Amino acid sequence: MRYEYKLLASDDKPSQGGGNRRTNGNGNGRGGVTSGLKLSFLCLIISVVLLLFVFGFVSDNASPYLARLASKLGYSKVQYAAIIDAGSTGSRVLAYKFNRSFIDNKLVLYEELFRERKPGLSSFADNPADGAHSIKLLLDEARAFIPKEHWSSTPLVLKATAGLRLLPQSKAENLLNAVRDLFAKSEFSVDIDAVEIMDGTDEGIFSWFTVNFLLGRLSKTNQAAALDLGGGSTQVTFSPTDPEQVPVYDKYMHEVVTSSKKINVFTHSYLGLGLMAARHAVFTKGYSAEDTVVESVCVNPIIANRTWTYGNVKYQVSGKENAKSSAEQPVVDFDSCLELVKSKVMPLVKPKPFTLKQHAVAAFSYYFERAIESGLVDPTAGGETTVEAYRKKAQEICAIPNDEQPFMCFDLTFISVLLREGFGLNDNKKIKLYKKIDGHEISWALGCAYNVLTSDEKFNNS
Repeated sequence: MRYEYKLLASDDKPSQGGGNRRTNGNGNGRGGVTSGLKLSFLCLIISVVLLLFVFGFVSDNASPYLARLASKLGYSKVQYAAIIDAGSTGSRVLAYKFNRSFIDNKLVLYEELFRERKPGLSSFADNPADGAHSIKLLLDEARAFIPKEHWSSTPLVLKATAGLRLLPQSKAENLLNAVRDLFAKSEFSVDIDAVEIMDGTDEGIFSWFTVNFLLGRLSKTNQAAALDLGGGSTQVTFSPTDPEQVPVYDKYMHEVVTSSKKINVFTHSYLGLGLMAARHAVFTKGYSAEDTVVESVCVNPIIANRTWTYGNVKYQVSGKENAKSSAEQPVVDFDSCLELVKSKVMPLVKPKPFTLKQHAVAAFSYYFERAIESGLVDPTAGGETTVEAYRKKAQEICAIPNDEQPFMCFDLTFISVLLREGFGLNDNKKIKLYKKIDGHEISWALGCAYNVLTSDEKFNNS
């Protein structure tokens, strides 16, 4: 599979603030002089740049500076994209404002909008109209962010992830059709495949791009591995450092083309290894498909009949008594929970990303959220932890009768098993945790936006 991104510079950093400066259109007085100077200066810059290109002295390093210069002089155009992420636990709209330089035609990320609504689109499986309405509310946010005169030239895309993948096909298609009807009336630019269930490969590639683009590592030789933990699935994406590793992963390898090089990338979406899917598998272990009142060894015995919804089914979850627990000191039998989680995780980790350990790891979504919520990482001090720290925090939480976070014991145990036993990371492996980088959300949506705007000729040359 081939993904073509036309990106900025070797540091790949988005532009930080500053809009297009308007020119004075009266053609005389100070405005006329300013316009003439700007035109002359721009011609000079273009001439110098062309000469440098001819003699091979300009690399991608110049691109951001040229783009910002063009923006300041008013020689760039504004372009928008609106991407809706229909995830399993919530839907999010990410609308992006870019400047496209007239000098080198490259996009510079300028500003973004992020809004989220819960529950996810898949929760409306039996009521597609309500599902479409939840998306309309997000679309209204994008309308407020994007000026109306740009709507017709702004791509509008909705990609659904694991939540819809896990639904019966007929119910998923009914939801998508309801959204397609909504998009048809939106006045945005909507392609025939603008609303669809996203392939796990796309999700992994776009997330990897977003992380490395925002970290400024795309054009370097040591891109970070991207680990995305969602509700229904988890994605692992990295570029093998040794060319001899590429054939080992075979069908899981994909080529990403940037402005400076071609990068071979491994990616796989492990369906069923999202946090909520794993909860369901463990909590319902030993029960029939019809049972909705369950007990779990991974839940503290003080928890009784706690309501939890998965796949539009409401479960009553209680903790299970165990030999290590007492009325005075109720605890989870951590070892029993750990073995149960391993039995559910390990069969689903195929292929095993055994060279992941060679890479710097950037983790986000539930990896980040659970680390913050459990106190594993101080949200004000920044996010870096280790695989071992996840395991130790899991043991600590499992020994506490925490009524406010009834499933945290399981969640941290699952994450530690996924990283250590599942992905083969060593205990001391550092995990960089992110929600945002330089104020921009970590989401596959940014990679998707770049892909649409740079690979579709009607936007690339508009």
